[in-house]
Amino acid sequence: MKIVIAPNAFKGSLSAGEAADALKKGLLQGGWKGSIVTCPVGDGGDGTGALLRQYMGAHLHYCRVQDPLGRWINAPLGWVTPTQTAIIEMADASGLRLLQQHEYNPLVADTKGLGQLIKAALDKEAKQILLCIGGSATVDGGSGLLAALGIGFIDEKGHSLPQLPAHLPRLARLDDKMLDERLKQTPITILCDVKNKLLGEAGAAAVFGPQKGAGPKEVELLENALRQMDKIVAAHTGVAMSSLESGGAAGGVAAALVAFAKAKITPGINYLLELTGFQNLLANAHFVITGEGSIDRQTLEGKAPFGVARLAKEAGIPVIGVAGNIPAAPDEELSRYFHSLISINPPGQSLEEAIRNTFPNLVETGKQLAHRLQPAAGGDL
Repeated sequence: MKIVIAPNAFKGSLSAGEAADALKKGLLQGGWKGSIVTCPVGDGGDGTGALLRQYMGAHLHYCRVQDPLGRWINAPLGWVTPTQTAIIEMADASGLRLLQQHEYNPLVADTKGLGQLIKAALDKEAKQILLCIGGSATVDGGSGLLAALGIGFIDEKGHSLPQLPAHLPRLARLDDKMLDERLKQTPITILCDVKNKLLGEAGAAAVFGPQKGAGPKEVELLENALRQMDKIVAAHTGVAMSSLESGGAAGGVAAALVAFAKAKITPGINYLLELTGFQNLLANAHFVITGEGSIDRQTLEGKAPFGVARLAKEAGIPVIGVAGNIPAAPDEELSRYFHSLISINPPGQSLEEAIRNTFPNLVETGKQLAHRLQPAAGGDL
């Protein structure tokens, strides 16, 4: 019998590769006698860039860029020499993980560092750029990255706005005389795991602002900033950032790059599963195990476990979803794709303990699954 293990990262705990290793270790400790194939996956979220670099055989080049608060850091740029493909992980330059929790401030944090990484890719004469935009610390509508690439943000008196995104409500016009022309000539593919638009109750400020340190007042200010930017960008480019599905991803970065670079947004998990030839890995498989920190209705909006489960379902293979958090009651929609959902956390374990013990909890889950899935046990889920 064959098991395919294809987890996403467990946010704040393990990379996708580490999660796959833990489950495999548990299966072997549990006495699994069949074959095991591991295929760590990502959906555009934090860590997907590292997976792409691994799968595509990229070399690392380190670039001096500014973090979300303007401090200089070294950020990696993946480079695939044969195809001159640059792989950029937004979180490496503009990520929440670069900040201490007391530093979270999306009115101040910007995406300048991401723009500097894109410029570094252009300087290397990239033929294409793959951009993974999960884990950002920003809700600046991509204004910081555009500024780093030559766009001027001008108020009604003709002065440059002193700080982005806080001063975006004063934006009167854009100056693109210094815009790096290579931006429009180099295909950019954005790998994304959300469908949120830029504005509104399900938009970048309302949904992602609180995750990045914004209270109700800050969310309102950010919404106004993005609304004004949307208005001015539409007048300047003819592209309505607010109309784009997934345009609110990473605080509006996706929409900004569509408007100024004609970037293409694609579901990250679909891209990665095609890259890895995942459908071929499913040949003769009896079970698939996938997972991440939480599996719930949001998972069906394009998260990695859903992409894995969808392909496995098409192949008629039962899927086991493992996560720290699963619905308390059976969910009909999730049940269409997941044959079984299992919480890896022992009863009574606190969130802090669960995060700290993700690896051993996954190992133990793998052991229990081995006992349940062995041919001698009838392979019963």
